[in-house]
Parts: sequence; C-alpha cells; structure tokens
Amino acid sequence: MARTVRDAKLESRTARLALPVRTEPHWKALDGGLALGYRRNKRGGAWLARRWDAEKAGYREAAIGKADDVQDADGQTTFSFSQAQTAARDWWRREERVAAGLEAVAAGPYTVEAALRDYFAARERKGSKGVYSDRRYADARIVPDLGGVEVGKLTTARIRRWHESLAAKPKLVRSRAGAEARRSIELDHDDPEAVRARRASANRILTILKAALNHAYHENHIANDEAWRKAKPFREVDSAVVRYLTGPEAKRLANACEPDFRQLVQAALLTGCRYGELIAMRVGDFNPDSGTLAVRKSKSGRARHVVLTSEGQRLFEGLTAGRVAHDGLFVRCDGKPWGASHQQRPLEAASTRARIEPAATFHILRHTYASTAVMHGISLEVIAEQLGHADTRVTKKHYAHLAPSYVAQAIRASFGDMGLVGENAVVSIGR
Repeated sequence: MARTVRDAKLESRTARLALPVRTEPHWKALDGGLALGYRRNKRGGAWLARRWDAEKAGYREAAIGKADDVQDADGQTTFSFSQAQTAARDWWRREERVAAGLEAVAAGPYTVEAALRDYFAARERKGSKGVYSDRRYADARIVPDLGGVEVGKLTTARIRRWHESLAAKPKLVRSRAGAEARRSIELDHDDPEAVRARRASANRILTILKAALNHAYHENHIANDEAWRKAKPFREVDSAVVRYLTGPEAKRLANACEPDFRQLVQAALLTGCRYGELIAMRVGDFNPDSGTLAVRKSKSGRARHVVLTSEGQRLFEGLTAGRVAHDGLFVRCDGKPWGASHQQRPLEAASTRARIEPAATFHILRHTYASTAVMHGISLEVIAEQLGHADTRVTKKHYAHLAPSYVAQAIRASFGDMGLVGENAVVSIGR
C-alpha cells in the first residue's frame, strides 16, 4: 500500500480554507509524476489528480471529488486529504491498464446490474456451483432496487438501507403451475424464527452483492471498495433450529408419495444425499459388493462414496435389478428423468396427505438422515464424510446438540427427582 503523503497546507480543512481562492489548483506531488491538486472555491474546494503523459507530452487530469471542507468525508463523493490520495492513485492505475490494453474504455456508466452480469459470467467460466440460484436471487432482490445505480456512486448508507429493507420484505415462494407471478408471504414480526430467517436470507443476498462488487473492484471498474466493506450483515441469524422428521413421520411421508417419487424420498432418507445428487445418479453408481453409492456430482464438486445401511442396500438392489449401468437410477413414471425443480410440489402434496406441517423439503430429509445418525452415536466426522461436508464445522453447527454427551448422561443419571412434577397419565400420540 502506498504511503500517505503529508502536507500541512492541505491536510486539514482549517488549513485549506486559509488558502486563497483561485482557478489554478494547489498541487502536491505524490509519486512517479502523479500529483494531487486542491482547487479553492468560495464555498469549499475540490480535489483533482494529474500525471505527466510522455506520449502526449502533456498532463492528464481528472476530477476526484469534493473536499471535506463543508461536509464530512464519505470516500465516495467527498474526500479527505488521505482519501483523495488513494482515489488519485486508483485513477492513474486504471489509466495505465487502459493504455496497456488490459481494460476497455467504458462505453457508459458501469452499473450494479452490469457488475452482477460480469460476476456471474466469470463464475460460469470457472464452473462454479450455485450460479443459477444466485442469479435468481439477484434478479428478484438486487436488480430492482440497485441495478441501475453506478457502482462508483454506491454509498454505505444506501447499501445499509437496501439490506435492512430486504429483511422486512415478504418472502417469495414458488407459485402454482401456470401462475404468472411468484406468491409472497408477509413477514410476521411477532415470530422470532420468521424474523431470523428473513435476516439470514438478507445476509445471503448481501453476500452476492458484495461478491459482485468485489469482482468489479478487482477488475478496476471501481476505484475503492470502502462503501460495501462498511456494510455489515445481521449478526447471529444463521443458526437455524434444525428440523427433522421422526421415524413415524418419515414412514408416513414415504407412504404418502406416488410410487416413482417415493423411491427418491426413501433414497434421501437413507443416504442424506441432496436432490440434485440423486437425480444425477446412474445405475452403475451403486456398488453391491461394497454396499456403497457413488456421488459423482456434488455441491462442492468433490466426489464421495456414501456407505449404505442394510436397509439402504436393499432399496438400491431393488432399484438396479436387471438394469444396465449407464441408465439413470431415478426416473419418473413416464420414463423421463427428474428435473432440477420437480421435487417440491409432489413433496408438499405428500406432506399434506401425511399430515406433516409445515411441509417437508428435501433438505429436511437430509437433516433427518444426519440427525438420526447423530442420535445413534455415529461420530460427527463420519457423518461429515457421508454428507460431503469439507470438514466438521457445518456438521457440528447443525447436529452437535443431538449427540449423546457425557454431560447429559451424568446429569440424567445422578441429579435425581426433586418431587416438583407428578406422573403424567396422558400418552402423546404425536412427537
């Protein structure tokens, strides 16, 4: 990082306001022929930058922004002396990249929507996962409010207002087939879990915006990243209470599914695999000799082998009997493969028939597998490997509280009964 140059006449607003009002700026050399200028006006001053261009045998100049003579510096439109130095160096760095052919001259304002478009294109070139869903989030929640804003004019205050408004907006949910618009559910501000979930969603969308702006910054479309670095996410909202199905609930749900879809639900409950992992599987991915299932296409991009229980082996032996290795493992009753968004409606319908509220999702089936494994004493390390987690941090975050522990066993074995609560003769038919 370049050092900040000192100048007693320009460092403070008091010193600058003592300078004479004139058209010719007061220049201060920075480095390599680059200079920062301050032009004193009657109502406050402005910063400029210039550098000698040997090819044109003259100076190249650019306006930086207002000086913080009247308003406090924000690093976007109003700059302190040190911030103006950083902006001047950023300006010349972009000029040098354009001259070297490393960056195209902008045809117009570079907006947030353009930054998102370039960011997603870069991710697709790298083969990143989750681009489709992130783009949908951006189209629904970022572009309508911020898409037309020039990235260089974004302020921390504006990003904060947008982020806070996201947490209060209705939740968008999948519409019924044939509907023109997505349905929305108003936020219940009296429900702490609903508030937490909306804030967690707002944080995820803020992360997408920041990633796109960071990409724009590293591609030199914007001079500095201060505006969004100062916009912080909501704290302590990402630790959702893990919901899982009991044994009887899981059985009712599977029995309530149509036969072709039941196979997918059973597989999810017995492997913990994601829906996308299951529908990509081939018959040859099941190895009856080792009792394992190969997951070749995963969210992390890392292949793994899931060890099956005896019940899981029986399921996959039935699914693969008499079929060739390259056939799709799971197909619909019409012989077509399951698509990327074909799972939720039949799962909602089955949940209604099985009297499970709110309706189960495929991720809840994954939670059910992991929670059942933890409560049966299987180590978190083994479960992380089965689920395809890179390490045990995510596994511990969601499931550690369910694991049998020495503390729980000691308390329940030794604390005794205080005689405060009598025996309950009512037997629950639910949980």
